[in-house]
Parts: sequence; structure tokens; C-alpha cells
Amino acid sequence: MPDYSALKNRFGEHCLFNEPASNFTTYRAGGRAEVIVRPADAGELLWLAAWCRACSAPLLVLGRGSNVLVSDRGLPGVAALTERLSKIEVSGGAATAQAGVLWDEVARLTAESGLAGLEKTSGIPGSVGGALRMNAGAFGQETFDRLVSVEAFNAAGEPVRLFKKDIKYGYRSVEGLAGLTLLSARFGLEQGDPAALLQDRSRVLAARGAKQPLDFPSAGSVFKRPPGDYASRLIDAAGLKGYKIGGAEVSAKHAGFIVNSGGATASDIYALMGEVRARVKEKTGIELELEQILLGEFHNSAGGTK
Repeated sequence: MPDYSALKNRFGEHCLFNEPASNFTTYRAGGRAEVIVRPADAGELLWLAAWCRACSAPLLVLGRGSNVLVSDRGLPGVAALTERLSKIEVSGGAATAQAGVLWDEVARLTAESGLAGLEKTSGIPGSVGGALRMNAGAFGQETFDRLVSVEAFNAAGEPVRLFKKDIKYGYRSVEGLAGLTLLSARFGLEQGDPAALLQDRSRVLAARGAKQPLDFPSAGSVFKRPPGDYASRLIDAAGLKGYKIGGAEVSAKHAGFIVNSGGATASDIYALMGEVRARVKEKTGIELELEQILLGEFHNSAGGTK
């Protein structure tokens, strides 16, 4: 096992041991991470990645902990949280944001600056890096719509700049960033009226508040939208609104969300995901595809792991 005391010496209070996932994921559930590190900048993240390579320690880079479910068995190795990589610059019709910037901050600042193209993505939880990983979107706008380029480093620690045309992506899916640690992204926008853009933003935030269960811990939409339909409609039609396993519940407000209604374990949430998929498949023949990312080891009903 690597001597993680070297990380404590380097990062001090920004290095924690045996940190429960309830403290760094939006589900507020899951086991403990062996080591959590919060690098201050790209240089520290690069140093950490090099240290992990040299010590053969697993490294997982996470943003704000949305769209993920950490197993009750926890996370071995080092989890790097990017929240301190939080610089954003808006100028000259573009926005450049580091990977740890809250995505909603990008939507807010660009709208306030009279730059159009991201205002309808207001309220999407998580970081810029997380939004890039899944091409997050809402109300007809997606992360990649306005993407110009991405700064990153590869598995060998070498700097990489990719332009949008070089990245393979689709609906809630990005293959072209696999194996890269994201540092920042640049977005090209159009001039617009700040008042009108902020009004659009307010409408989107109001719609989210009216439709989504923002008063309970969740990780956003659980399943991808199937072609020509909505996962929430299929789940509702299967009679699953309000269905519970342990502390995990299909939201009675929006069936596309699973919420932690109190004391849910990751196993509860994972079991409910499986039950929803099985019931929808049985009723409609449609296989819902998971949008959320499973981290760590999960047991399926047959006793195996996923």
C-alpha cells in the first residue's frame, strides 16, 4: 500500500482519510474514500496524478459529486475533488472556466454579461468537468453546443488541447475525453440582451424548482431519455412514483429522479435503479439506460458484481 502520509504533508488540510461519500456526493450516500485530496490548481492536480502513477495508487478525479453513486464498499486509492479549480473568465464573446467551476456559475455569469447560448442550462448541478464528461444539457441546450476547446492532460501527464471537432460526443455521451484529466474549457457565445437572458435563466430555474425534487438529496436524472420518449413518463406509467427501497425513493414529484428520502444506502439506491429498469422493461419492452455513473463495487441480485 502506498504511503499516503506524503499526500498529507503536501496538501495538509486539503487531504482527508476515510471520508464518507455522504460528504462529497449529492446523493449523500455511499462508503468511505480511502483518501480525498482537493488540489488548489492544475499544477497540484498534475503533481498528484504523477505521484499516483509512481506509487501505483488508483486515482479518480471528481467534480461536485453529482451524477455519481459511490458504492457502500467505498473507493480505494485517491479521489481528487476539483472544487478549488474554480477560476472563470468571461470576455470577448467567450467564457473560459476551470474544471471545478460550478456549471450554473458559467450559465449565470455569461447571461449577466449578455452572452447567449448557455442560459437554458441554468441550474444543472455539478462542475464544468462533469458537464463536459456527459454533455450535460437541458431545455434544448447542451454543453457541447458552445464548446470551443478543452485543456487537459493525458495518462502520461502530457498536456493536451482538443477542439470540439476532435471530440466524439452525442446525447449525454462523450467518448472523446476518455483517459484525460480535464483542466478547463472554452465556450464561444453570441451577443444578447442581458435582461432577456437573465429572464430566460429565471424561467428555467423556476421550472426546475416546480418540477424537480430539489428539497431531497439526489444526483439528477437517473436514466437517459429513450428515443422518442421520456424516462420519467415510462417510470410513472409503470406506477413507480413514490416506490421505495429502504431510504431510496422514486420521486413523487418527478419520476426521473431517485431521492435519498432519509438514511438511504448506496445499495438501496442501486437496488431501486434495478427495480425501475426491470419494471419498465416488463411493462414497455424498453431498456432504460443509466445516465448516472457507478463508482466502486456493486452486487447485483444474482450475487455477482457490477
